[in-house]
Amino acid sequence: MVTDLGAVRQARLADSHLYLCTDGRRAQGDLAEFLEAVLRGGVDIVQLREKGLEAREELALLDVVRDACGRHGALMAVNDRADIALAASADVLHLGQDDLEPRIARRIVGHDVLLGLSTHGPEQAALVSAAGEPSVDYYCAGPVWTTPTKPGRPAVGITAIADAAQNDRGVPWFAIGGIDSGERLDAVLDAGATRIVVVRALTEASDPEAAARGLAERLRSACAT
Repeated sequence: MVTDLGAVRQARLADSHLYLCTDGRRAQGDLAEFLEAVLRGGVDIVQLREKGLEAREELALLDVVRDACGRHGALMAVNDRADIALAASADVLHLGQDDLEPRIARRIVGHDVLLGLSTHGPEQAALVSAAGEPSVDYYCAGPVWTTPTKPGRPAVGITAIADAAQNDRGVPWFAIGGIDSGERLDAVLDAGATRIVVVRALTEASDPEAAARGLAERLRSACAT
């Protein structure tokens, strides 16, 4: 049974439009400063995504993410690992198609943690519904374009975004994969997206706060029309 905490998280998710995936920025040494900038700019969800971390390393980085998200009322997401999500008191656990099944992850993290699922085409997205996968709180459609963050994963194209926009599956959804602030953002908005996941558009931005603000404003404007 979802408690008040779960309901608060679901309400935040419903009002979220800009979702960032980032590594721990250990090469730059600026994770806390970077997060402050993008969260000031309007990021709603931050997922730490860095493969190969030991559990203690990941939890230490998630402490930084949690503190920043808490100050800005944003959601903190863990990638793949239900045990880490539970240990870190995460708001969100995001799963890929080859990770734990959502129903099994739900047993581990409980009912107050939001579960997200990556989908790679209309067939997989069609399984995300109250009847098909009741454990899922949101899904991602993509990658729309090929991206170095998912090597070997073929792009699904803009048609997957149009499908998601045309078929209400009862949960929020995000376009993901190679989206930037230019023509690609225009394309996914034109296809009906109002929520996006980005990586390099913010992690490689010269001014992350301004870049986040520009994306957030475009997304909010799309919702208002």
